[in-house]
Amino acid sequence: MTVWNVDASHTSVGFTVRHMMVSKVKGNFGSLEGQLKGDPMSLEGSEISFTIDVNTIDTKNEDRDNHLRSDDFFDVENHPKITFTSTDIKSTANDQYDVTGELTVRGNTKPTTFKVSRLGKATNPWGVPLVAFEAETEISRKEFGLTWNQALETGGVLVGDNIKIDVELQLNPEQEE
Repeated sequence: MTVWNVDASHTSVGFTVRHMMVSKVKGNFGSLEGQLKGDPMSLEGSEISFTIDVNTIDTKNEDRDNHLRSDDFFDVENHPKITFTSTDIKSTANDQYDVTGELTVRGNTKPTTFKVSRLGKATNPWGVPLVAFEAETEISRKEFGLTWNQALETGGVLVGDNIKIDVELQLNPEQEE
């Protein structure tokens, strides 16, 4: 089975959440490792896994990032990684897939499905093949134990429950040494 590794310098994991019921806050994680075992041109039957270093969270606000690392949210000290391991991959259209797997955040594991699109295959200037994908899903942060919130004087809450996750992913075949 061919192994394709995440090219971290050409990959990003972002998220969006409602703030104060009216605006959105966006952030990303700076470190993602992962691999696809199988054929990136036909994902069915492949195995996909990735690990995110939660400590690399960045919302462009240091105080907020530190709060997100705390026990109120991710509890990085006890749960430093977010992981995903595929359990089922279905083709939904040409170059489109539903990739379902076990997503673990803060020690809580839930089945999650990413809508995945293959963007294309190419060869970089150094002769290394690459395949690019984009993926998205939406999760309830409360289902993963991220329950901290604050009621607003005007009604509603400070942080929304639904988190949209967007992944821009580039893979390269594992090189034998």
